[in-house]
Amino acid sequence: MKWLKISVIFLLTGCGLAEGQHVPDSARLNLGFPVYSQYLQNGLVINPAYAGTREVLSCFLSYRMQWMGTKGSPILQSLSAHSPLKNDKVALGLTAQFMQYGVTKSTSIYANYAYHIRLRTGNLSFGLKAGADLSNTDYTGLTLIDANDPVFKSNDKALLLPNVGAGVYYSSDQYFAGLAIPAFLSYRRSANGSAVPYHSFGQYDLLFSAGALFQISSVLKFKPSLLIDYSLATTRKLTQFDINGNLIIADLIWAGASYRISEKVAVAIVQVQLNHQLMLGLSYDYPFGVMNSYSKGSTEFILRYEFRYKVSAANPRYF
Repeated sequence: MKWLKISVIFLLTGCGLAEGQHVPDSARLNLGFPVYSQYLQNGLVINPAYAGTREVLSCFLSYRMQWMGTKGSPILQSLSAHSPLKNDKVALGLTAQFMQYGVTKSTSIYANYAYHIRLRTGNLSFGLKAGADLSNTDYTGLTLIDANDPVFKSNDKALLLPNVGAGVYYSSDQYFAGLAIPAFLSYRRSANGSAVPYHSFGQYDLLFSAGALFQISSVLKFKPSLLIDYSLATTRKLTQFDINGNLIIADLIWAGASYRISEKVAVAIVQVQLNHQLMLGLSYDYPFGVMNSYSKGSTEFILRYEFRYKVSAANPRYF
């Protein structure tokens, strides 16, 4: 109960920010949590408290083509690295995301800090992140009905959106669970097109992730998990709900499947742990909902490299 109270207090550190003017959702400029399919191999994109939990310097690259076959569909690239320091209670990390969709390009860069507490049954960590999202829309590539439309003249400013987030993460050899608030600040567009920050508890997004590991046989393990992205905004609630299952074969091949309930998307995932340091992965998303008529699905490639100079082969990292 002591650590539970501390966790709740930590996640609400954003309460010290002044309550801003309430604005309709249509005016919000937040870029939000991008959709990934292989986030389980890169927990830092979900929760800053994940930094350092793999106990080595871990580097991750991903390239995602969203809604293939649709003109102007999003292309998302991400890069992250995190590691514990010499004092293994403290860890640092860095995430960078680059996204292009239509005539808009956005870049997000965040520094992450985590503090770890070793418990009898596992490890508890608290994380903070700080950085900014930069969004830039170039309307010159659009063919307009009215070339003098003022909307496309006043809203083409590059937007710099600084923000902070926080999270709590617990893991043991068999279980993990995390809760994060990706952003404490929201933004609205002013009359002159600039971004104005404000704070509102009603605009928070809550990211909850959890999973477990079950030993089926000497060479087969099963890892179920889920991810819930819940928005407190008045016009949207459950923005993402994933149910995942991975079969780990001889600690070499990870064969998995996911179903994104909120979007009616099925995901097939194959990952290969080539050695203790290098993992490659490929996923394909098949939409059953509205996008099925417009898209050929989404594909994502990942590469993770870890600088493991001393490896305990009897206790590899699954979370």
